[in-house]
Amino acid sequence: MKEKLQKIIEACEEKIAKDVVAVELDSQRALADYFVIATGNTPNQTQSIIDEVEDVCAEEGYEIIGKEGYQDGHWILLDLNDIIVHVFTPEERDYYDLERLWSNK
Repeated sequence: MKEKLQKIIEACEEKIAKDVVAVELDSQRALADYFVIATGNTPNQTQSIIDEVEDVCAEEGYEIIGKEGYQDGHWILLDLNDIIVHVFTPEERDYYDLERLWSNK
């Protein structure tokens, strides 16, 4: 799991995502083990970040369960079953503040 998480984070960073964080989720109340949350400056950059994550998933054989928000590009969600990747534009990330909502602390 940790290797998969690291590869996803590195894929985000490869496309110059900002403020990439992994949030470990409480297994009692979440559908996944981790959220990876990242910011792209524009919808085009968020799409590029997700494209890179999808490429890494294909190379490593990680199954992608679903993808939402790609067309608009302001908040893209990529479901990898045990890891859910959220890539936001800055305004959307500030508004939804998933780190605060899902933090175990």
